[in-house]
Order: sequence, then structure tokens, then C-alpha cells
Amino acid sequence: MTVKDNPPRTTEAAAATTPYREDVREEMTEARQRWDKAARESESKQPFWKKDFTTVSSMEVPHFVTPEQVAVDPVEDVGIPGEFPYTRGIHPTGYRTKLWTMRQFAGFGTAADTNARFKYLLDHGQTGLSVAFHLPTLYGYDSDHEMAKGEVGKCGVTVDTLADMEVLFSGIPLDRVSTSMTINSTAPILFAMYLAVAEQQGVDIKKHVTGTLQNDILKEYIAQKEYIFPPRPSMRLITDQFQFAARDVPRWNTISISGYHIREAGSTALQELAFTLRDGMEYVRYGIDAGLDVDEFAPRLSFFFNSHNDFFEEIAKFRAARRIWATVMRERYGAKNPRSWMLRFHTQTAGCSLTAQQPVNNVVRTTVQALAAVMGGTQSLHTNALDETLALPTEENARIALRTQQILAHESGVINSVDPLGGSWFVEEMTQRMADGAFDYFRKIDDFGGMVEAIEAGFPQREIMEAAYTYQRAVEKKEKLIVGLNAYQLENEETPDTLYISDELADQQIAFMNSVKDRRDDGGVARTLDALKRGAAGSENTMPLILDCVKAYCTVGEISDALRDVFGSYEEPAVF
Repeated sequence: MTVKDNPPRTTEAAAATTPYREDVREEMTEARQRWDKAARESESKQPFWKKDFTTVSSMEVPHFVTPEQVAVDPVEDVGIPGEFPYTRGIHPTGYRTKLWTMRQFAGFGTAADTNARFKYLLDHGQTGLSVAFHLPTLYGYDSDHEMAKGEVGKCGVTVDTLADMEVLFSGIPLDRVSTSMTINSTAPILFAMYLAVAEQQGVDIKKHVTGTLQNDILKEYIAQKEYIFPPRPSMRLITDQFQFAARDVPRWNTISISGYHIREAGSTALQELAFTLRDGMEYVRYGIDAGLDVDEFAPRLSFFFNSHNDFFEEIAKFRAARRIWATVMRERYGAKNPRSWMLRFHTQTAGCSLTAQQPVNNVVRTTVQALAAVMGGTQSLHTNALDETLALPTEENARIALRTQQILAHESGVINSVDPLGGSWFVEEMTQRMADGAFDYFRKIDDFGGMVEAIEAGFPQREIMEAAYTYQRAVEKKEKLIVGLNAYQLENEETPDTLYISDELADQQIAFMNSVKDRRDDGGVARTLDALKRGAAGSENTMPLILDCVKAYCTVGEISDALRDVFGSYEEPAVF
């Protein structure tokens, strides 16, 4: 199946829907022609700091936009908040009745260390949890594995067994807080651990467990590279979770399709938009091919975007994302439930935009990026701390990052109107350009046969590499100025104090894991792992089998190894 044509609207089509008298429109056209001529004549006189009038992604920005340039239909393309195609937002009241969830990403050291940080953030007004796991857990290794040396607890929380998850959420009622977990290859294992803890707390997982798994393996092959298994068995694990959650955990978002890491790898805003939505379309196709009704699982799909420095480009990206997803889900996949059309998304400010030089400046960058996310209609938000380019954030800097969101919510006035930039000729024109560009990418990916095939051919990887190289060259040539890095530098800067994770933590964690192994039933471990292997080799849904392994206190590494025995490990082909 190919994407339906989505040709850009002509100026004539726009003019037919623009509420201006013909004589007024002609005057504006003539005025624009005069202004363009004057602008071209003055371009050679631009100051040293601004020769390049493009976005962060090198998208050309017009001097200004007039109505005849806005090739959108105010009803079909823009509409009103809460109605198809949701360009202006999925809720008719925006933030007037419910603020976005302030969900600060946190995780370091042991489960007890991170539990204390969670409680600190909740005490200071955070409204949702977001878990960062350390690299060994992300790659399916235990803390005593050779590949874990030097990484235990360093860039996320250490989780080896259900016992760690019990400590991580100790004193945090899981029926009263929603939790996001940034986990992909080992997502079903950590999901099972979370559900087991909820059951231990007496929570009805069918009624009261809410949250989100990142669980986006396609973007791992494209950008972040934290994969374990080959693409097709990885997709099978994801569709197993779709089916399991739709039946047993209906309020849980089983996937957060992530453009964040695609952007952090160096993509443009358009590539982030296009590849993320096309990944989402691939998950929908695989779910349907697995025998699921699209309206059974699509309402629980969510997205995760990056918010970079270019204010209007980011807002246009978010608005275009909603319009595209609604159109694709209704017209390409035949979804009938309006909740299947609604694109819900979390946003994180751009880590790749932060500088080690003059790190206090990062507070300003984060504020601009957070404001773009809010003006773009995000459902939840993480704001980076000023020191995150140097280390995991200190307690104080994590609090400042949270306060940034609270000031926007309660002091800026931006929550008072839904999509306040809607109808801006410039914003609508840029939103349409984003949508047109995304559909162009969809057609190219369809020509490969789908996103999995495009990834295997190295197409999105090459596109991102070229974009990253182009941007880096622009920075090096000072066509793009970054304050403190290639402009307005300081000499002899002092390095701020940062959070330090001791290597001794690894010994402490390994001792705890071994104590869990000593107390568990070895026969139960063997039986559940063997059952998982048989189920994975057949067609049985793997989630209940993984849940049995978790409750037997099998380790992340043991469960991952059982799946490796069946599925094998993936090695990426070289891409040039």
C-alpha cells in the first residue's frame, strides 16, 4: 500500500479560501514584490552575525508571509482544537482544564538512590515519573557482566531483578502516579517488573496502572543503536505487548514512538518528523498483520519528540505531526475511533543543543525549547538541567529545570489560549511545508517496501548522517552561531560541581543481586526460562511468559539471554 498523494495546495487554492477582497490581495502582492526587491538589495549589508536566514535544520525562512502564500484550507487543514485533523490540538480546551504532565527524566546509581530522587521531585511539584535505566539494563546485561564494567549506575538506575524494581518504587503508590520508562530492547522485561510491583501493592492493573513504555526499537536501528535482537523478532515482541496490554493493562501506552533520539543523532526537524511518524505507521502495519484490530491498539500509541532551539520550526513540527497522523490513520489504515487519530506526545528539550561552555546559558536554551513544546501542544514535558552536557544533573539543577516548567505554566500566560499561534500566516505556511516534506519521505520509504526494509538498506541512517555533517560544517564555518561555543566565548571558565557516581557502587549492586539469587527458587527460574524459550520459538504471546520469569526473580540478563538463544543478536551492516 502506498501513501495517498498529499500535494501542496496552490496559491490559487489558498486564495479561494482566504477572506480578503481581490483589490486588497493585489495590493498585498504588489507590496510584497517591492519588499522582496528592497530586501535583496540590502542582503549584502547584513551584519557579521546574520548571513544565514535558515532554521536550525537549514530550512529557508521567508522574509515575511502574506495570505496568498498560505496554501492551506482553514477548515480541512487547520480546523479548531479538539477536532479532526487536530492541527490545533487534540483537546478543545488545551491547558485551560489540565496542564501538561511535568515528567522529569531521572535515574542514577542504585534503585534506592533513584527512589530518593523521585520523591524529591514529587515533593517539589513534579506530576509524573520518568525512569532512566543504566546501559547494562538497556542492552540486556546484568551488573556483573563483563560488558557492564564501568557502567553500573553511571547514566541511569541499576535494575537487575524484580527486587530492584521493588526498591525503586518503594513508598510510591502506582495507582496514583503515571510512569514513563525509557527502555527499548528489554522493554517487555521492565514492563513486567513494573506490573509485578503494582500487583504487590494491591493495584488493579486493569483499572489503575497508567504510564508509557518507550519500546521503540526501529529508532534504535536508525539512531540510538541500543538494540539486541534483529528487527523482525523485535517487532514480534512489540506486537505481543500491544495485544497483552490491550487486554490486561488497557490504560497503559505500550509504545512511545521516538523522534527524540533521531534528532539527537543529527537529523533535521523534518527528518525527525517524517522518520518518527513513518516508524509509527510501521508499528500499525505490523499490529494489523499480527491480527489485531487497529482501533484495539492504536489509541494507546504515543509519541516522543525533541524540542530544539528554532522556536517556530519546532511549533510547526508539532502541529504538522498531529495533522499527518490523523490523516494517515483514518485514510491509510481505516481507523474509525477518533482516539486512534489523535497524536499524543511527550517532549524533551534538546540535549544536543546544550553546551559545556557557559552552562548557565543552557537554562535560557531550555526555556525557549520548553515554550515551543507548550505552544505546540505537548501532553507532557521534560526540561533538561543546565549541567546535563557534563553529567547527570545535581539535585539543585534538576529542581531549576522543573521550576522552568512551573514558571511557564503559572506565570507566562501561555496556557490561557489554545494554539495561540494558529492562523499566523508564517506558522501555517511552515506547518504545511513540514507536512508536505514528511509525505515526500513517506513515499520514498514506501518504495523500499516499508521502514524495516528502508532501515536494512541504510536509507534513514544516511539521511541523518548527511544532515549532521551539514550542520556541523555550518557551526565550524560560523554560519550557525552558538553562544559560548563559536561566539561570545569566555576564557578560563570554571567547571561547575557535578554529580559523581562511584565505581564502588558496582560491587554494592552485584552483592545485592547475588543475595537475591541465593534466596530465589532455582527450579522456578529454570522452568520459567525454558517456557519462555519454547514460547518465543513458537507463536505464543511472550508477555505472560516474561511476567512469570520476572516473578521468579530471573535477572534481566538471564531473560535476555533466553531470547537471544531463540532470536539471535543483530549486527548492523556498514552504512556509507
